[in-house]
Amino acid sequence: MLPMNKVMNNSGLTCVLGPTNTGKTHLAVERMLGHASGMIGCPLRLLAREIYDRVVKAKGPTRVALLTGEEKIIPANPAYYICTTESMPADKPVAFLAVDEVQMAADDQRGHIFTDRILHARGQQETLFLGAETIRPLLTKLFPGANFITRPRFSDLAYVKPKKLSRLPRRSAVVAFSVDDVYGIAELIRRQRGGAAIVMGALSPRTRNAQAALYQSGDVDYLVATDAIGMGLNMDVGHVALAATSKFDGKRQRDLTAAEIGQIAGRAGRYLQNGTFSTTAGMGGELDPLMVAQVEEHSFRPLKKLYWRNVRLDYASLPRLIRDLEARPKQANLQRAPDALDLVILKGLARNKDIARTCGSREAVQTLWDSCQIPDFRNVSPEEHTRLVAKIFGFLMTPDGVIPHDWMAREVTRLNNMQGDIDTLAGRIAGIRIWTYVSHRVRWLKDPAHWAGVTREIENGLSDALHERLTQRFVDRRTSVLLREIRHKDDLLVLVTKDNDVIVEGHRIGHIEGFSFFPDADARGDEEKILIAAAEKSLKGEMSKRVRAFKACDDKDIALDFSAGIGKPRVLWKGKPIATLDKGTAYSPQIRLDQGSLLNPAAADQATERISRWFEARLADKLGALIKLKTALDATAKPDEEAPRLTAKTRGIAFRLVEQFGILDRAQIVDEIKAIALEERKNLHRFGIRIGAYSLFMPVLLKPHATELRLMLWALMTEPDVLPALPPPGMVWVEMEENTPPAFYEIAGFRRTAKKAIRVDMLERLADAVRPLGRENKRFEITPEIMGLVGLSGDGFMAVMRTLGYHGEKQQAAVPAATAKEQETPLGERLFFTWQPKKKNMRPSAPKGKTSPAKKPRKKPQKKPEKKTDPDSPFAALQGLKTALANKK
Repeated sequence: MLPMNKVMNNSGLTCVLGPTNTGKTHLAVERMLGHASGMIGCPLRLLAREIYDRVVKAKGPTRVALLTGEEKIIPANPAYYICTTESMPADKPVAFLAVDEVQMAADDQRGHIFTDRILHARGQQETLFLGAETIRPLLTKLFPGANFITRPRFSDLAYVKPKKLSRLPRRSAVVAFSVDDVYGIAELIRRQRGGAAIVMGALSPRTRNAQAALYQSGDVDYLVATDAIGMGLNMDVGHVALAATSKFDGKRQRDLTAAEIGQIAGRAGRYLQNGTFSTTAGMGGELDPLMVAQVEEHSFRPLKKLYWRNVRLDYASLPRLIRDLEARPKQANLQRAPDALDLVILKGLARNKDIARTCGSREAVQTLWDSCQIPDFRNVSPEEHTRLVAKIFGFLMTPDGVIPHDWMAREVTRLNNMQGDIDTLAGRIAGIRIWTYVSHRVRWLKDPAHWAGVTREIENGLSDALHERLTQRFVDRRTSVLLREIRHKDDLLVLVTKDNDVIVEGHRIGHIEGFSFFPDADARGDEEKILIAAAEKSLKGEMSKRVRAFKACDDKDIALDFSAGIGKPRVLWKGKPIATLDKGTAYSPQIRLDQGSLLNPAAADQATERISRWFEARLADKLGALIKLKTALDATAKPDEEAPRLTAKTRGIAFRLVEQFGILDRAQIVDEIKAIALEERKNLHRFGIRIGAYSLFMPVLLKPHATELRLMLWALMTEPDVLPALPPPGMVWVEMEENTPPAFYEIAGFRRTAKKAIRVDMLERLADAVRPLGRENKRFEITPEIMGLVGLSGDGFMAVMRTLGYHGEKQQAAVPAATAKEQETPLGERLFFTWQPKKKNMRPSAPKGKTSPAKKPRKKPQKKPEKKTDPDSPFAALQGLKTALANKK
């Protein structure tokens, strides 16, 4: 490379122009490798690092140097230099030289550097300028004899309608224009699609490479980046989505130009793979059709000016230096660049009297200018960066002429902390990058190589920590791994632990209960769907094994859960729910396998059939007498020769009893009972039916398991709004709850009284016990033994007796305290009752062989005497008319 302070001739200069994905950078690398030496200037250090790694593979590390603002890898005798444009050395002659993205010369912040390289940087044998077609007119005017090559894009680029983040296709890049937006979008993608890699110009090369590797390897399918992605970074991107169409350019918020959108969107579709671009849904509408056409056709408005800053500087004094930096170009196509930060700082420090006094020599002025060019990676404030520059300049102007070792150590050591969140680590990386830059100014430190190693080690550690934090926050490793494995593997590696946890490809995804899979509770939305998809694919063998075990299991391993508050009854296998029972026919409910079941249709049918057989066996075991009666009523069933015979009259009673699940209020069929003969009664008794004074029931059905089954069948058919807890086993009476359907207590085997429900068999025993005492309406006293039949005394017992048709009264009498205590009544209180029916047929029939108390004859109702009308009254004529009409009819 020849000195940059002379305008070069155009011999061997070629301008390779075209849109993205035309292979321009690849061509430059291949051309360089064909020369004995070469240099490439890149717009980003990330791209420089990418090309450096590629050239190292081709030529070996001893022949390749990497030069960026913060990273310098310089072997003893390099032949090839891979640099950022700012770091291209002017004193290294090379056979080949290339500058990439030369259209950046129109950028108001960095453009003057690219313009300087365009004007002054040349290879001894060959020079390539790579860029967009927009710079062709200016290059043609600057270098009339240059050779121009236009390269067409390898693939098509097409616009599509905006898409939501959750609907973006795989291998998509979302481009935002602020760090906060990048992080916010990445967080949404993590929750919805498993995760995203992050690429920003502010990342260190090490962090960027690690994040890019996440994406390139397929661990994540989405990339969230700033517009740094548009500068030659080669990623496997199929679709680019713009999260905004404006950005803050350091001075103001402005709309993106068509050329800028084209540069970013052009990252979609690499080599022969077509690409698409769009905005994200909700951003505020679609792109302007004219702009879309420009991007698709790669036809943009040509550049009119290139930014320029004078590089021929006079260091004789600060005013002369500032004058040269503010000089205007003489060529018509060049425009003076706005004051960059380094010039702003220089002007500010020049007003400092102490610093101005120090700058009395050329060396001092040049040192101050070199100090002002320290990059402000932290971007905290110009004032703070100015103070840091002044501090460093002050050290360089001391007799030692270097930055003190102890001060440098303090500044660097405070950044050597790998703890903290993403923003904290990113801030430390920005800070250490300043000291990395300083360490490469060999005259500023006593041991620059030491500090270069220290800062590089700290930056690497911080970069690794930042990559780890970015991955932890924006990548769900489990989801991303499962997505990849589901797509690429037919058989996933699955383990079901003894606790029924499901481990797929080393990641816990949930657990199994019965035949159902339950994803981890923290999974939401798309992540939950991914876990379910992984389970469906990986657990087929496990489910087949479970179905075989279930079909062969003992009936005792299956149970019913009909607890209050659970809704539909659940079928349990080894304590875990596998199905629910739903409304069907009275004794044959529908069986529904639990939601989340992973059984295929054939296996589901087998499991359902096994549950059905078990349920039929349970009904036969616990409700055998009732099922036998139901079978006797079934005309299609095979007749049981040993079963009692039912007549037409008893069939009606039996049908009502089966319909009411084994318990029936006698008042509902009082006429039918009177109509059956003695032998017909005996046949009903042979079915286990007791015809009581108040109820017809099967005593065997009052056992706890039978009661639970009958209540369950009733609840499935009637679907009550309220279902209280089942009565505890052995209880003779229970308190009635409000809003509970009356039929609940009746099916449970209880008869309702005022506030309590009494078990029907005990109520019948009580009726049998008091019936002889109350013959002929005789007044009788209740003994403690009789009250003990229903477990009540006092007012509670009197309410029960009123239900049976007896009138009760209390009488005080002096009795021993011990006796009163035993009777659980107040001291001296005695209970007397008299039969007093309130309704016809209320009094129960007497047992066979006994007579009922004589009934009192009814008095015939007397007719009211007719009211006589006064013959002289006006109403007498009316009455006569009514009588005449009645006789005529």
